[in-house]
Amino acid sequence: MRHWILILFAVVAMSAPCAYARPRPTPTPTGKTARLIVQRAPNFGSDLFIRLSIDGKRVGDIPRNQHYGGIVSAGRHAVAALALPNTEARRPTSMQLIAKAGQVYIFTATWNGDRLVLVPSTYYMPTTRANKG
Repeated sequence: MRHWILILFAVVAMSAPCAYARPRPTPTPTGKTARLIVQRAPNFGSDLFIRLSIDGKRVGDIPRNQHYGGIVSAGRHAVAALALPNTEARRPTSMQLIAKAGQVYIFTATWNGDRLVLVPSTYYMPTTRANKG
């Protein structure tokens, strides 16, 4: 009897890490959706975070060393970004995105002078995913 208890314990102990240590898959665009990633330039500013909105709805805040990754439906979207704290009363940067199904769109938030801009990027710098706001 004791031998069976030890075997049962070993099986449970070996299978438990597998059940919980599996990485969550990154959402990929399927059907009529596209993937949107907004990352920060390395010199964006350590004391600032980016408030990101899509179609007027706040979708997340992006602090240092993090990025936004989400799924959008195919079609036209208004993407707006604002650096916070907004001590100089700047207006949000806004751009139109025409998302095509199955595509991945990567933008890097950076500065052009004193204005936040979202620059299309072909390079993704892996960071931690920001919590949705």
